[in-house]
Amino acid sequence: MRLLRFLVVGILFGIVMTKSEAVSWFRIQEMFRFQAFHMYGIIGVAVVSGAIMHFLIRKGKMKNILGDDVVFADKPKTYTASILGGTIFGLGWALTGACPGPLYTLLGQGNWIILVVIFSALLGALAYGALRPRLPH
Repeated sequence: MRLLRFLVVGILFGIVMTKSEAVSWFRIQEMFRFQAFHMYGIIGVAVVSGAIMHFLIRKGKMKNILGDDVVFADKPKTYTASILGGTIFGLGWALTGACPGPLYTLLGQGNWIILVVIFSALLGALAYGALRPRLPH
């Protein structure tokens, strides 16, 4: 039954991503070329919503889906890893025209070529796992 909740949330996420055109390669390219505000608006709403949820979770001492307390770990004071990771992420996003979030939404829409991107993302995750001890954290 718990897995059904995840499936429903995933389907709703896919519908929202599709209807908002956040999975559109053209919209993503417009964003990276500074030709339209559309994607910046979506990202802005996500950041503000995330900040509000973060505040509410912290204030309300909420629990996760398993009933455990949500714990927020302190972040390191240096931003080297975030800048490096963000740059690599942004380059991959600009080159493929797909953020990791909607990859499976695109696959569900029948865009089979996205399997190349999903496979590449999985290889990148495996490479990160192998190189993690040598990377700045």
